[in-house]
Amino acid sequence: MLTIPQICELFERGGHQMYSGEPVNQLEHALQSATLAEQAGAQPELVCAALLHDLGHLLNPQGETPSARGVDDTHQYFAIPYLRGLFSPAVLEPIRLHVDAKRYLCATDAGYWSRLSEDSKRSLELQGGVFSAAEAAQFIARPYAADAVSLRLWDDQAKMEGMATPGLPHFSTLMSACALVTA
Repeated sequence: MLTIPQICELFERGGHQMYSGEPVNQLEHALQSATLAEQAGAQPELVCAALLHDLGHLLNPQGETPSARGVDDTHQYFAIPYLRGLFSPAVLEPIRLHVDAKRYLCATDAGYWSRLSEDSKRSLELQGGVFSAAEAAQFIARPYAADAVSLRLWDDQAKMEGMATPGLPHFSTLMSACALVTA
């Protein structure tokens, strides 16, 4: 299990890496996602999930734009074992489900796919493609699926060059408030 200082160190050490063909780096993307969640009035656990949803990219680096090489890095699952014990399912499940939320949104929102970045479109195919109507219904009935959909929408928006956000110390305090254990 990671500690909050170790999570911050991961962001400080690897956060400068660009976010797969987007005009932001990994840290900027995380901070923007969390800021958008906070601005929307999300519960602290969902703001924490928004911050950490792509931590798997830093824990298991696959180089720049793995989807362009046909690689699904399964980042949505990779961080969970490192965060289990530190955070509740209210943080962990939206992280785990945020890729399936993209598959769901593509199935249920006619304009969603066209708003995806090129890398998100490419990775969608590697991640299983658009859900069928039955798969979409099964997904949205799952606990935390609605939170994952919200997280996904913030994730999609969190690619704005130069967006002002609070810094990592602000969200470190939030992570501490959401933690199950003192870390």
